[in-house]
Amino acid sequence: MKFVDEARIHVISGAGGNGCLSFRREKFVEFGGPDGGDGGRGGDVYGEAVAGLNTLIDFRYQSRIKAGRGGDGKGQNRTGAAGRDVVLRLPVGTQIFDETGEFLIADLTREGQRVLLARGGAGGLGNTHFKSSTNQAPRRTTPGGAAEERTFLLRLKLLADAGLVGLPNAGKSTFLATVSRARPKIAAYPFTTLTPQLGMVESDGTRFVLADIPGLIAGASEGRGIGDRFLGHVERCGVLLHLVDATLEDVAAAYRTVRAELDAHGGGLEAKPEVVALSKVDALDADARAAKARALEAAADAPVHRLSAVSGEGVEAVLRALLAHVGRRSADEAEAAPATWSPTEAS
Repeated sequence: MKFVDEARIHVISGAGGNGCLSFRREKFVEFGGPDGGDGGRGGDVYGEAVAGLNTLIDFRYQSRIKAGRGGDGKGQNRTGAAGRDVVLRLPVGTQIFDETGEFLIADLTREGQRVLLARGGAGGLGNTHFKSSTNQAPRRTTPGGAAEERTFLLRLKLLADAGLVGLPNAGKSTFLATVSRARPKIAAYPFTTLTPQLGMVESDGTRFVLADIPGLIAGASEGRGIGDRFLGHVERCGVLLHLVDATLEDVAAAYRTVRAELDAHGGGLEAKPEVVALSKVDALDADARAAKARALEAAADAPVHRLSAVSGEGVEAVLRALLAHVGRRSADEAEAAPATWSPTEAS
C-alpha cells in the first residue's frame, strides 16, 4: 500500500429536513387541525482514530465527504428520518488542521478518539408547533437547518516509542529488519528507504514500536533529500537511536550533520533523549573500532554503543538502552493521562 501522510478533504454535513404543512382530513373527524411533522436532523461528519491504519491514501481518492440529508416531515405528525452520519476512519496519530494548515483542531493520539468535523442541520418545524387558541389552522413551518461545509488538512505523524535517525546507508533498515519482523528495502546505495517504516521490537519481555525514517543529509531542513519531510514521524517518539556508519572516514562529522538537521527541524527533536551507536563495526578491526568510538563519543558527549546488525554484536545492549527510555516515558504518560477523554468539537 502506498504511504500517504498528508491529504486535504472537503466535508459537507447533511441539511435538516423541512417541516411539513398538513391538516387532518379524515372522514367523520369534525375538527381536524394541523398535523404537520418536523423534519429530520441532518447527518454529522466525524473523524475517528482506529487501529490498523498507517496511511491517509483513502482520502487522496475520496477527498469530498458528504453526510445524509434529513428527511422532510410528513402528515399525521410524522417526523422525517435523520440523515446518515459519516465517520472518517483515520490512523492513530492523525492531526486535523484547518484548511490553511496553521490551526490545529484535533490531534488523534489514541484509538477511539472522535472529533466532530461538521454538524448536521437541525430539522425544521411542522405547522403543528404553531397552533394556538387564536391560530387553530397555522400555515407556518420552518425549513431545515443548512449544511456545514468545511475543508481540512490531515497530517499523519506515526506513533512509535523509538525512532531511528542517521545519514543514508547508516544501517537503519538492516537494524530494523534484524530486531523486528519489518521487511524494509535494504541495498548497498543511499536512500533505499523512501517512506517511514514501523517494526514491533521485543526485548526482555517488553514490546515497543521502532520507526525508521529515510536518511538525512546536510541541508535537509532546506529541502535537500527526502528525510526532512518525514521527520515529523519521529516527533512523538520517546527516544531517538542515532546510528553512525563506522566505515565512514569522519564519524564525528556524520554525527554533527544529522544533529544539525534535527535541531533545525525543531518540533522537540532537539531535546529528545538520544542513544548513539556506531553501526557496522563488524567491518573494522579492534583498533579501528576503538578509534572511531572515541571520536564519536567526543562529538556526541555521550556513551557510544558498538553494534553490528549483521553479526548481532551489541544489538541487545542497544535495545535495553532504548527500553529504559521507553519505559520511563510510558510511566510518565500513564501518570499524566486523564481518567476520561471527551471529544473535541470543531465548531
